[in-house]
Amino acid sequence: MEGVSGRHEGAAEDPQGMKMPHPEPVARRMYDLVEPIGLVPYLADESDEALMALGLRNMWDAYFAGRAAPFGRGMPAEAVHAVFYSFAPGEVARHIPRVWDLTTPEAALAARERGCVAGMWRVLGDRADDPGVARAGELLLKAAISAPVEGRALYAALRAVPVPQEPVARLWHAATLLREHRGDGHTAALLAEGVGGTEAHVLHALSAGMPAQDFGRVSHLPAAQLTAVVDGMRARGLVGPDGWLTDAGRATKERVEALTDRLAEPPYNALTPGELDRLIVDLEPISADFRQAFPM
Repeated sequence: MEGVSGRHEGAAEDPQGMKMPHPEPVARRMYDLVEPIGLVPYLADESDEALMALGLRNMWDAYFAGRAAPFGRGMPAEAVHAVFYSFAPGEVARHIPRVWDLTTPEAALAARERGCVAGMWRVLGDRADDPGVARAGELLLKAAISAPVEGRALYAALRAVPVPQEPVARLWHAATLLREHRGDGHTAALLAEGVGGTEAHVLHALSAGMPAQDFGRVSHLPAAQLTAVVDGMRARGLVGPDGWLTDAGRATKERVEALTDRLAEPPYNALTPGELDRLIVDLEPISADFRQAFPM
């Protein structure tokens, strides 16, 4: 019998023969529901406003201060660059450690949470007081704090941050944990395929039918720098003479996404089939609100 999430009850086997409580593609389905909430720090004005009120210079100061704050003041730019993975050389160093001369990691964490929660209340409106929001937050948090931290540097750092008590804040915190858990796994998948950080953006843009130079995360790079990245991918057979992905490039992208999904599965194994179905029902209207407010 199928549950609400479209799954068949019972366990599935992964390719190594290990039993999992939920068959695939749970991680992909949950990504579609969690990602709109996880993007609040980057799409809601309230987040940047709260962080910049600390004396930061611009939105990228706010980004790096808010996201790197769980590591504390002592983590060098080189290490943040390694963990964040997808920034071009030198981009992190323009902000880390400079932001810690302007504020503290503790203040940045508090401001980021405060701003994100304010943005969520604005988007959710009356729904913020709905019991489904609190219920979704509790179930999502149960999943979010259940996964092993080994090999997940950003997820592990965020796990050390105190969990907020207010229901909307708990939902945001849980979504952020799961987003960073998935992100750590995505980095591992990219590394396994030999795809570098800037290359990852090119791969994503081209797979979506967008020329690399038009993609926001790399469009600011000097033309010669971006051309060198694309030329390197062309030499490896990922990009064709026409500038678009080859069959090999598309297959690489598909393998990266499939492995990312598989590595994102462990948190949801903490939920029973009934809890997962309940969570999906509660998250669907919440996620729809954020997708409408912040089209992706």
